[in-house]
Amino acid sequence: MIKQNIPLKNYSNYKIGGPASYFLEVSNTDELEQGIKEWDKRGKIFILGKGTNVLISENGFDGLVVHCNLLGITLNGEEVTVGAGVLVSNFLNFCIENNLSGFEWAGGLPGTIGAAVRGNAGAFKGETKDSVLNVYCINLRTLEKRKFNNNQCQFGYRTSIFKTTANDEMIVSVALKLKRGDKDKIKSQIQEKIDYRNKKHPMDKPSLGSTFKNIPVSSLSSLQKQELMQYVKDDPFPVIPVAKLLFLCDLKGKQEGDAQISQKHPNFIVNLGNAKSTDVKKLIEFAKEKVKNKFGLSLEEEIMYLDKSV
Repeated sequence: MIKQNIPLKNYSNYKIGGPASYFLEVSNTDELEQGIKEWDKRGKIFILGKGTNVLISENGFDGLVVHCNLLGITLNGEEVTVGAGVLVSNFLNFCIENNLSGFEWAGGLPGTIGAAVRGNAGAFKGETKDSVLNVYCINLRTLEKRKFNNNQCQFGYRTSIFKTTANDEMIVSVALKLKRGDKDKIKSQIQEKIDYRNKKHPMDKPSLGSTFKNIPVSSLSSLQKQELMQYVKDDPFPVIPVAKLLFLCDLKGKQEGDAQISQKHPNFIVNLGNAKSTDVKKLIEFAKEKVKNKFGLSLEEEIMYLDKSV
């Protein structure tokens, strides 16, 4: 089941990345368990969904990449159990067809449900955690099956326990609590979010979405508040949009190789055709330095990194 030297750029939304020394694609839990037994704890493991927020090094990954393709959606009243590999877009189509409301904020969101849970994805004042009942996992070291309720997931701003301390837990499915609604209204609200993204974001070029997390107002000093409160927005709580800070630092259009800070939305770094991970990293560090010097703020990446050292 385990393959060797598989190019990861083919599994990246960014179209960037070197080979995985070992690669396991799983479409059900039996394949996952069989593959992990074959791997037999030989080294590092990385879980990859659709690669929409992972910057993969040209050096690749010297370990096992588990590509999650766990699909399936089942409905029981207003509770929906979704495979971790289901695309958010496909799940939203299911919600429309079944008159389910509560996830409209995710219209246009790339990636999978599993990744949305792991990073507590959010937009338009909504967050994944708002709908999560339980998260079902398999530990990639012990093959132990475990259920995490909402509190146990330790959700925070763009994070969860699966992104911090429970790194060996692979999400296999998620139980979400939604509510019945009007199909046309649900469809309209989802399309509204998609249209907004198409208008405001550089959807025509490969990217990893938002590069940096927005800045919580609660973390600002009194002087920073005086300077920046005019830009505050609630998403899902008061934050300073990093895109505005990058704009004020005159970073739109800044380019390194074929990587460019988007002219359309400066919190996106787009691939103009042949960008390298090193180009993207240089832009990230440059942006951090500029924002630090101008505003005294330290930016934190929303994206993840995958290279030989992970």
